[in-house]
Amino acid sequence: MPEQVIRSIVFRLAQDEYVMVLMAGATQVNWGALRKYLGVSRITMANAGELHAVTGYEIGAVSPFGLPKPMRVIADPSVFTPDEISVGSGVRGITVIMSSAQLKRALGNTEIVALGDLR
Repeated sequence: MPEQVIRSIVFRLAQDEYVMVLMAGATQVNWGALRKYLGVSRITMANAGELHAVTGYEIGAVSPFGLPKPMRVIADPSVFTPDEISVGSGVRGITVIMSSAQLKRALGNTEIVALGDLR
């Protein structure tokens, strides 16, 4: 089911400042809500080069785990709605299947903020 697929989307806030937003597959990021929450007037989605530089992953394989250095992670509540979810593994075409409760525990103090709009 699409809502079980968790997308890890990286945004650039400023030079060398990035944030990762986790969204359930059935939702998209409300950019205005994200800018307002972060208190910034401008954000851009990280391009392929930036993404690889800050995560070590390529587009389509991004994971909130195993990052080379800590990154702020914000999760939309929709991520935790399904009991079972799939998150990026860092390898394109391979995902990690886990319970949403396990993801929440693994992420620790991740901010949970409603930033999504249903497609």
